[in-house]
Amino acid sequence: MSNLLETFEKKQIERLTSKKRIPTFRPGDTLKVTLRITEGSKSRLQAFEGICIARKNNSVNSNFTVRKISHGEGVERVFSLFSPIVEKIEVIRKGDVRRAKLYYLRELSGKKARIADKDRGEEVDQYEFIEEDQPIEQTKPEESESEPAAEVKPEEVPAVEESKAEEAEAKPTEEAKAEAAEDQKEQKKIAAEDNSDDKK
Repeated sequence: MSNLLETFEKKQIERLTSKKRIPTFRPGDTLKVTLRITEGSKSRLQAFEGICIARKNNSVNSNFTVRKISHGEGVERVFSLFSPIVEKIEVIRKGDVRRAKLYYLRELSGKKARIADKDRGEEVDQYEFIEEDQPIEQTKPEESESEPAAEVKPEEVPAVEESKAEEAEAKPTEEAKAEAAEDQKEQKKIAAEDNSDDKK
């Protein structure tokens, strides 16, 4: 039963992440979450930027909590990681913390609530954007490569036939020249014989 649930959840995650990328982030990172808000027939994008104070990894039910200070008041919001209303997640800064849950920030304010930056380098996305058109593009060059090969063969065949035709035409002309040369020799002989008879 658990295997069926796991496979179903994996398929759902693949379907939900096929059109967007989810970067790797941890508690302490400053995130910018872009949401799609629908109001009647119109929809717009709204950004929510703050510090990730908690993250829960539970396959399809994964979520994360983002906290920000708005007009002097702390505002926290819990987002589902695979929610369709979450258009994009961007990591603005990477924080250096030693805890998994940063609930202590609720009691701090000002400079005390600051988190030091940590350079973790370039991290691979947790779920990358998968393009479905790639296999189609790969088959097109193969077809284009096979087409020129098919075109080259018909061009070569007429060239061979033309060369054979030229040789065939050349042979009769050589024979005609040889015959013409023999005719001229015979005419010269006849003319020479006539001249010798006239002299006698």
